[in-house]
Amino acid sequence: MNATNTPAHKADLAVTHVLAQLLERLEHSPVPVGAEQYRSVVMHLVDEFRDVEPGVQLGQLLDAYPAAAEVYENMNYQHAGLCRSGLDASLTAELAARSAIERAMRRGPETAHE
Repeated sequence: MNATNTPAHKADLAVTHVLAQLLERLEHSPVPVGAEQYRSVVMHLVDEFRDVEPGVQLGQLLDAYPAAAEVYENMNYQHAGLCRSGLDASLTAELAARSAIERAMRRGPETAHE
């Protein structure tokens, strides 16, 4: 008999919170941080994210700690793309580009050099 053992998600985010806070401190440290220390914190955070229960608490944690949110987003990129990145800037740029293209098309090639 082959049973699939799916790990239960953790609802307690205490360790995840501490690691996210530590990563944020390292990101904004006024003194250089060793690469091994940084990598260690990120890898521990990745391990925590694998077991964390998605939901409101996780969303609040990610909103509070941008560096941790970036790690989380990169972990889930293959499934959700840049799921936590703001779309406002992208949408604004796309609309501006579309508007510029439409204006250029209306002007035609004879007025494009003016």
